[in-house]
Order: sequence, then C-alpha cells, then structure tokens
Amino acid sequence: MTRFLWLRHGPTHQTVMTGWHDVPADLSDTGLMARVAAVLPADAVMVSSDLVRARATADALAGPRLRLPDMADLREFHFGDWDGLHFSEVAARDPDLSRAYWETPGDIAPPNGESWNAASARIEAAVQRLAAAHPAGAVVVVAHFGTILTQVARTLGQPPAAALAQRIDPLSLTEITFAPQGRTLLRVNHLPRP
Repeated sequence: MTRFLWLRHGPTHQTVMTGWHDVPADLSDTGLMARVAAVLPADAVMVSSDLVRARATADALAGPRLRLPDMADLREFHFGDWDGLHFSEVAARDPDLSRAYWETPGDIAPPNGESWNAASARIEAAVQRLAAAHPAGAVVVVAHFGTILTQVARTLGQPPAAALAQRIDPLSLTEITFAPQGRTLLRVNHLPRP
C-alpha cells in the first residue's frame, strides 16, 4: 500500500486563473510551514510538480526526506488562453464555454488548454508511476488545487462537478491510501493547527 500525502503549495495571492502560469508561492507563514513539516512522515519521499510554487514549497519542507525529481505531469490544469486572466475576463471573452467548463467539466477544454478528463489522465499516469515505484511507503506530493481534486474525485468515485465543490486550501494535506484493492480517502483539506 502506498500512502499519498497530497500537499497544496503555499499561497500565491493570485486573483486570476493560474494554471501553468508560473508564479511563486508565499512561504512566509513559518509557523504553519513548521506545523506542516512536523506532520509529514520523516521516511517519506517527496515529489512536486515542476512549477515554481510547488517546487519551492517542496524544497522548503523536504527536510530529511528524499526529494525526487519534479514531475511535469503533476502540474495544475492547463487553462490555455485563459491562464493569467481574471474569471470575469474569461466569462466576457468566452461566456458559453467558460460556463460549461465549470458547470459540466469533463471533456470541455479552454482554448489551447486541457479538459478535466485530459488533466486527470495525465495526473493519474504520474500517480500510477509513483505507486509502482513506492509500493509500501509514504509519498508526499506537493501539487495544485486541480491536481489534488482529480485524486479526491477518483478515490470517491465522484463526477468532476462534485469534486469542484471541495475546498483545498494552500498548505493543506489530503491523504489517500493506494492499494491493489482500491483507494481510501483518510482526510481532505487538513491544516495542522498550533
């Protein structure tokens, strides 16, 4: 059984759609960073998406853990032409498409971007590789809101629209066990308290 501890990167303070747009994380809440580091298994391996906000968060929390190479397949959803635009700009530019993208996610994609289903398949391929490489240990994955939601949805058998209602705060932990007989969601959006 592989124990996946999904950690959302530190806050970016972005007010626009931020997918593959590479922006830094704010890691200045040293108290929260220390609490997160303290609950991560010391013997876990750590991996992150290759986007700077995830990479910097993983580097800051790695401590004694083996830091695996970054994986591009763990990136946030690719919002294509919408990346870096405010939600109101997207709605004005592509009103029907943007509404469908959020209300009926699945195969609908932004212009030059990827759909929920495409992103989920990309992310799942990375998860399968990690589970095969670490079949009996803990893997801390520093990733993104959408990346983590695909795993929650897959574990719970939820449709994408239901998963989008789930909150995933910056620096929160979502824990999923991965075994041959199935997956189990142990906790979601957990923020260690002082």
